[in-house]
Amino acid sequence: MIPERYSRQIYYRHIGKEGQDRLSRSTVVVAGMGALGCVAANELARAGVGHLRFIDRDLVECSNLQRQVLYDEEDAKQSEPKVYAACRKLQAANSEIRLEPVFGDLNAGNAETILSGADLIVDATDNMETRYLINEYCVEHRIPWVYGGTVGSEGMTASFLPGGPCFCCFTGHGDAAGQTAGRTCSTAGVLNSLTAVVASLQVTEALKILTGSDAVRRNALFLELWENDFVPLPLEKNPDCPICVHHRYQYLGNASGTRAISVCGRDAYQVVPATEKKPDFESLKERLSKSGLGNVVVKSYYLEFSGPEASFRLFPDGRAIIRNCETEGRAKSIYSEYVGGL
Repeated sequence: MIPERYSRQIYYRHIGKEGQDRLSRSTVVVAGMGALGCVAANELARAGVGHLRFIDRDLVECSNLQRQVLYDEEDAKQSEPKVYAACRKLQAANSEIRLEPVFGDLNAGNAETILSGADLIVDATDNMETRYLINEYCVEHRIPWVYGGTVGSEGMTASFLPGGPCFCCFTGHGDAAGQTAGRTCSTAGVLNSLTAVVASLQVTEALKILTGSDAVRRNALFLELWENDFVPLPLEKNPDCPICVHHRYQYLGNASGTRAISVCGRDAYQVVPATEKKPDFESLKERLSKSGLGNVVVKSYYLEFSGPEASFRLFPDGRAIIRNCETEGRAKSIYSEYVGGL
């Protein structure tokens, strides 16, 4: 008997009952729950992927609502973590699948843990460092992943399969430090329709891979949606690639030291301690309040500090977003001075 929920998908000849069964047994990680992640998660959940794991470090803000389709004004008002809001919305849409929220940062120190068990990873991240980490993890564990990126009216997506060309082959870099920051959604804006198109293209490729189709696109695709340009780009293996040929990884397993990562378009840095720490918010609030350096508020999911010399949000896993900060060194200094432990 064909389940009514997925009947229209099962009747589609390239998926069928066997393909649907494969989807129900699959585990997919959606890395990043912004604009791309929301659309991808929504479509994968409704398609019946059996286990979805959502990873994101951010809280819902009003500026997200223009394009991040799983969130609403109340989520923004409550500053709810995106992964929790997304799981709540999608569990109501499909109670038959398993949804797993991971509220935190995907980094070299935890990638082996929070990416484990994935049959496929959908990239919806906002920085190249995390994409290179995902690429290295997928090369090492022979897992397919689907890249996506958008800014303004321009988008790009590509699928990277085990044994084939990897992301490093495509970009010509193995190190995010070798690339410029370029435009971001915060500085150049982004069309909400573009994020939906790119994410849907990612999901289509993911469904092909998970169901064992031989129709997976073998090239990258660039699109300029406003000008109606869709341009395929070659995706060829580099015979001397440091990642997929020589397995010289820059990020995977390299968790030494505290890291400060520029947050896309926000004039801010995320500081991630070398080892996960669980700060005592109430004790820290008392100490900072007595110092007279600024205002401290403890919310459900974070501690917020605002002062003339520093402004940051500290999360339960010890990471912090340092705002109005121009350099990595300054971000680490603020963390050490106000939070301590570095």
